[in-house]
Amino acid sequence: MARKPNYRFDRMEREKSKASKKAARQEAKRAKSDQRRSDVEGIDAPVDGVEAPVDGVEAPDEDSAPSMED
Repeated sequence: MARKPNYRFDRMEREKSKASKKAARQEAKRAKSDQRRSDVEGIDAPVDGVEAPVDGVEAPDEDSAPSMED
C-alpha cells in the first residue's frame, strides 16, 4: 500500500535543501570576492573578519579615546 503524502514535510525538505544550496553559493561568492580583493590589493585576506592594520597604523584603544563625560 502506498504511503499517505505528507506535503508539509516535503515542502520543508525542499526549502531546507534550497537554503543550504543558497548558503553554499554565498560562501563561494564571498571566498572568491576575498581572493580577488587580496590579489588586487596585494595583501592577505582578512582572517575571521578582522582586518589587518594598514601601513602599520593601528586603531586607537577605547581607553585612549577622549571621553564625552564632563
